[in-house]
Amino acid sequence: MNASPKPKPFSMIREFHLADWFTLANAVCGVGSMFAIISFIQTQQVRHVHYACALVLAALVFDVFDGRVARWRQKSSLLGRELDSLADVISFGVAPALIAYGCGMQGLWDRAVLVFFVACGVSRLARFNVTADALSAGSGKVSHFEGTPIPTSILLVLLLWAAAAVGAVGPQLWGGAWRVGGFTLHPLVLLYALSGSLMISRIRIPKL
Repeated sequence: MNASPKPKPFSMIREFHLADWFTLANAVCGVGSMFAIISFIQTQQVRHVHYACALVLAALVFDVFDGRVARWRQKSSLLGRELDSLADVISFGVAPALIAYGCGMQGLWDRAVLVFFVACGVSRLARFNVTADALSAGSGKVSHFEGTPIPTSILLVLLLWAAAAVGAVGPQLWGGAWRVGGFTLHPLVLLYALSGSLMISRIRIPKL
């Protein structure tokens, strides 16, 4: 029986299109954002919150450009689509949730809401991937989204950037804290619950 051929070194990298490198840059920014907010948790230096938020914004820029580059070069692939979803989960799902945690939403109810938010983002991306062909009606271009796209979480990130700028993090977090069933809930985290719910809704959002 013949042995299966050995994979060639760097063969996967050779399959990357230019747009895929922008997508990877998106993911790199998301990971950098998480490192930055961890640095804030360790040092309490507010500049690290700003770094974390700025890196999510940079991830959004790369996310916009990877689609534009793909259309410009007329090269896209299933690999690129899956890569884009994975990068978006990191940059616009996990990173914003961790920024919220670092800024003070650390109660048990807060954590439950942040987990819900990330789960909604993952579900939203998975639904898009399996319905993209149907939504494009054979044209190859999706006319609309079902549910708000996960990059809309940038609005939450900008809100926390503003909160950090005026020192409203930790015990000073806007909205204060409630005790519910013996555990802490920061009302501000409910915006994450709203964002996640909109992602998995059936609301039609035209694609620009």
